[in-house]
Amino acid sequence: MDWDKDGDILAVIAAKSSSIFLWDASVNKSSQIDSGMRDQMSIILWSKSGPLLAVGTIKGNLLIYNQQTSRKIPVMGKHTKKITCGHWSTQNLLALGSDDNTLSISNQEGDTIRQTTLRGEPADICFSVMKTNERSAQGENTVSMFVDKKILTLVNVSNPEDRQELSFQQHYGNIVSYCWYGDGYILVGFSRGYFVVISTHVREIGKEIFQMRNHKDSLNCVAISAALNKAASCGENSIKIHELSELSDIINVIELEEETKGLDKLSWTDDGQLLAVSTQRGTLHVFLTKLPILGDSYGTRIAYLTSLLEVTVSNQVEEETPVIIQVDVEPTFIAMGPYHVAVGMNNRAWFYTLLDQEPGGLKDIEYLGTIASMCLNSDYAAALFEGKVQLHMIEGKDQEEKKQMKLFPDDDRQGQILCHALTADFLYYGSDSGHVVCVLVEDWETVSIYKHSVGVRRVYPDQNGTQVIFIDNKNGGFLLSPTTDSCIELPNFSPTITGVLWDYWHADRGVFVAYDDDKVYTYVLHKTTIYGPRVVLAGSTALLHSQKPLLLHNGELTCQMTSGKTSEVSLSTHSFLKRSAGSTEDTPPPPESSKLLEQALTLKRFHEAYDLCQSTDSKTGWAELGKACLVHVELELAIQVYRMKADVGMVMSLQSIQGMEDNHLLAGHLAMFLGEYNLAQDLYLSSSGPIAALEMRKDLLHWDSALMLAKRLAEDQIPFISKEYAVHLEFIGDYVNALAHYEKGTTHNNKEHDETCQAGTARMAIRMGDIRRGAALAIQHPSRVLKKECGAILENMKQFFEAAQLYEKGQYYEKAASVYIRCKNWAKVGEMLPQVSSPKIHLQYAKAKEADGKYEEAAQSYESAKDWDNAIRVLLDHLKQPQAAVRIVRETRSIDGAKTVARFFQGLNDYGSAIYLLVLSQCNDEAFRLAQQHGQMEVYADIIGPEATQEDYQSIALYFAAEKKHLQAGKFFQKCGQYSRALNHFLKCPSVDDNQAVEMAIQTVGQAKDSTLTTQLIDYLMGESDGMPKDAKYLFRLYMALQRYREAARTAIIIAREEQCAGNYRNAHDVLFSMYTELQAQKIKIPAEMVTNLMILHSYLLVKIHVKRGDHIKAARMLIRVSNNISKFPSHVVPILTSAVIECHRAGLKNSAFGFAAMLLRPEYRNEINPAHRKKIEAIVRHPDTSELEEETTPCPFCGSQLQQNELLCISCNNNLPYCIATGRHMLKEDWSVCPHCEFPALYSQLMLLLETETACPMCSETLNVQQVKKISDSSVYLTADEPEQ
Repeated sequence: MDWDKDGDILAVIAAKSSSIFLWDASVNKSSQIDSGMRDQMSIILWSKSGPLLAVGTIKGNLLIYNQQTSRKIPVMGKHTKKITCGHWSTQNLLALGSDDNTLSISNQEGDTIRQTTLRGEPADICFSVMKTNERSAQGENTVSMFVDKKILTLVNVSNPEDRQELSFQQHYGNIVSYCWYGDGYILVGFSRGYFVVISTHVREIGKEIFQMRNHKDSLNCVAISAALNKAASCGENSIKIHELSELSDIINVIELEEETKGLDKLSWTDDGQLLAVSTQRGTLHVFLTKLPILGDSYGTRIAYLTSLLEVTVSNQVEEETPVIIQVDVEPTFIAMGPYHVAVGMNNRAWFYTLLDQEPGGLKDIEYLGTIASMCLNSDYAAALFEGKVQLHMIEGKDQEEKKQMKLFPDDDRQGQILCHALTADFLYYGSDSGHVVCVLVEDWETVSIYKHSVGVRRVYPDQNGTQVIFIDNKNGGFLLSPTTDSCIELPNFSPTITGVLWDYWHADRGVFVAYDDDKVYTYVLHKTTIYGPRVVLAGSTALLHSQKPLLLHNGELTCQMTSGKTSEVSLSTHSFLKRSAGSTEDTPPPPESSKLLEQALTLKRFHEAYDLCQSTDSKTGWAELGKACLVHVELELAIQVYRMKADVGMVMSLQSIQGMEDNHLLAGHLAMFLGEYNLAQDLYLSSSGPIAALEMRKDLLHWDSALMLAKRLAEDQIPFISKEYAVHLEFIGDYVNALAHYEKGTTHNNKEHDETCQAGTARMAIRMGDIRRGAALAIQHPSRVLKKECGAILENMKQFFEAAQLYEKGQYYEKAASVYIRCKNWAKVGEMLPQVSSPKIHLQYAKAKEADGKYEEAAQSYESAKDWDNAIRVLLDHLKQPQAAVRIVRETRSIDGAKTVARFFQGLNDYGSAIYLLVLSQCNDEAFRLAQQHGQMEVYADIIGPEATQEDYQSIALYFAAEKKHLQAGKFFQKCGQYSRALNHFLKCPSVDDNQAVEMAIQTVGQAKDSTLTTQLIDYLMGESDGMPKDAKYLFRLYMALQRYREAARTAIIIAREEQCAGNYRNAHDVLFSMYTELQAQKIKIPAEMVTNLMILHSYLLVKIHVKRGDHIKAARMLIRVSNNISKFPSHVVPILTSAVIECHRAGLKNSAFGFAAMLLRPEYRNEINPAHRKKIEAIVRHPDTSELEEETTPCPFCGSQLQQNELLCISCNNNLPYCIATGRHMLKEDWSVCPHCEFPALYSQLMLLLETETACPMCSETLNVQQVKKISDSSVYLTADEPEQ
């Protein structure tokens, strides 16, 4: 037997009959057809695509019967043996298999198209599509079968000889059944319980993709449901169900324990809802694989079908106990209300109450047509049937119900109703004419009608009924707001959408999902934004197979499944909620946290977004949140966010607009903050403060837009905006429009502004070619800068004369001169030169004047241009003024100029000047050769100075050595560091140069620090080499140069003694003083002899000072000290003693005068006494007066013992006392000062007296005045100094 393609007619053949029986299930009638076949029929097959019936016989004959035309086509001898199996293709080709081991393929007329011989008896023939490498539109291109229960054969319809024969492992057993599925895959069942999956793709043929032993002993059949994507196998007494996507998992096992003989065949219905199994003992079992997905929701409560006659009501959000309702009929729809559930089929509905969690049947109602859908609220039910909606009360008496019942639409012009929905207060319905109607249930009055362009097939109002989503006949989705009649098209709305659910969570009033069979799309209504209301697609979430969404609450989607159960699906767009719930977790990585933040912002969950930003503390996150708050006009939160960002400017800006009542003005400010300037302008213009748009454009420097706005809003600002716009146009090079706007910008009452416009007009006039006007305006204008700008424009336009005039008027003389040069106006250039400092201009002028033969002016200009070489050239070649050229060279140190002048002097045979200039130009080699050639080496040597190299010095030294000029040779050998050769030349010098040579020799040895050279020079000075000892001063200087201070000190004492003996007391004093200070600087103890000799010599020098000042007592005391050491003054014994007698006599020191007079009258001195004083001296001796003025006493600076003023040794403490350089007395602690130059001590009071008449220090002879001397209060540092060496 076999069913036709529509499942209406069943064809049956019997074993011992030649008739074909047809039973029409739709009308429950049977008919009988005579086949006309004499042999027994073995197979019967309906076509898949037409009213054709094929019948095969045991002798291989074939009959094709057209049920529509009743035409019979007998085909004799199609096969030679029994036809055992066959199959129709979708192209109406018939494949038959026979016991004669052949396969035939015939068309619908019975003509054989292809025939091929097989390796055994075929079974289970099937047409299908085999995968190939080429794309083919042939449809079912392959016939498959198994041969001899061992080989699976795939035959190409076009070429039967092109076949694939697939053998399997022997332990699998025989092939019992196979099924095609998917993209060219075959599931094969084997008798020993195995099933195997293979692919027919050319690259994969022969490869087992999957194999599994599904039954322990035997397997009888396999079947696949494409609708459910499931596979079933039966064996022994069990059925096992698998998902095709994961065959290794068994999702269900059905045990039939009563079937002890085993199972036989199994098959699915096309929709997969039923699975039928036949058994070996003749029983047929039919299983329900899935329930019809029927369900509805109201608020957070859902009702759904859990069995064919059972409805479950649950509220998982509020955790209510599920309520189970047993219904009387297998329903085709379910409707849910706050207190009722309705189920129904055809034109009848049954109502059940839900009070006190105990459901009870309320009543059933028959309607005037088959119910398409039904909706409930607390009091009313609305049923849609045959294009109309009947609204009636659910509970109430019959009479009340008749009163409280109404049919919609009221107006037939609204067309047929295709959909409807009921909220607590409103009934919505949509019609095929595109009307979306809102009816207030309370008084049944239509409150709004929206006309859409095409029919409306679905409506989905939100909980309050203030927003409605509808789907039209073109599968477009729209959000309608009945209160404003505004309609927004939903973005990226999939044409496969089957339903919409609003989120019932209190915080997500604007969130809804649209779903189809595979995905759920989350949308958000952004009702209050600066852009106005808009709907955003937040994202999509995949649905599992056969899940129907019933309820959405806070991102959790409750879905009904075919098993009669519900499942929870978490929307991917709400994954940030899990993070918020588990806030103790670690901070998510930046990409994930960014995605979570984006989700929260899209869904307007700003507080969750704020928490996310706090946990990540990302600058980008805070910025995104702040921007979103501004877009959604969430000012309070925006201020908090920008505080966290430390954006003080934005916080203050937001606070300044907080509390603004004009929403358009507020939104305009926010749009401006976000950089949406065009939007901000539109919002400002529609607000109560449109002038804000103009202010914004001005602040943004959008002058063109500002000008257009000013014409509408503030004409008094047009001149100022025109000026700014003109500046912008000038900058971008649009000079024509810039000129027009500068001219429009003049106000005649704002001087500064008008001057700017006039300046712009002048510039633009010049640029536009109106040079005369522009230049005149620029000259009249007070601004120097404008004249410079216009001059530059004219210069670029090659209008040099006018440009130069403007530069000159603007006092830009250098620019003016430069431009006058370009137009060859040398007279003007000459006038301006005194004001010009640019070397370039002076140079150009100089060249021009030189070309004209005016060399004086040319030379001056070259010099002003600092072109020294050309100035020198003109001075020498044309003006013959070498002195001026030399002056320039000396002032500028120009190398090239020096060479030029040197060549000039060389030509005049003035070699000294030439050498000087060559050295100046750093041409030392050339200067040396010239000096060598012309015997001018002394000149060269004098000129070369300290900047020469060692090689230069050596060359000069060798030259002088060759010329036997030992002094010069020695000097230059010394300079180049060849001290031995230098010393040899110095010692060879003739006696004429002896003093200088010895001095140089000492200097050389001092620099060399060479003991050999030192010994050589000492021998020379001592006369060892030539027998002539040299002056001791040279030895002293040698020791000083060698820093051998002790030897130098001894030598200094000898020299001082010689000078003293010779009567050169000042020289002796200076030698000892210099040696004293040197030893003191080197911190070497000073010999006592040196100290004593210096003190006596200094006392002698003080006598003259005191005598000159008329201070005879001090002079007398110093002469007494000198006379007591008269042996140290052998050259002047008599004069000193004579002075001592006279001064002592004058000072009243009669006894001392008598003593020195008696010494003078000794025979050895008597004859040398000056005759002028002889009588006086003799009288003193003849009439002796022994009276003596007693000397004052003062304390010792060390121990305080009283001593005579001039006593320098304390008998109490035995210290040598420091003496005053002004008086020769010992120092006093309380009257201490020092010379600032030599640091020798002096009594402060006495030094001040001395400096009244003297201007130099008596010890070091350096200039000294009263202001330089300071009294020292603490003299201890001078009293602890080292004692002189004894």
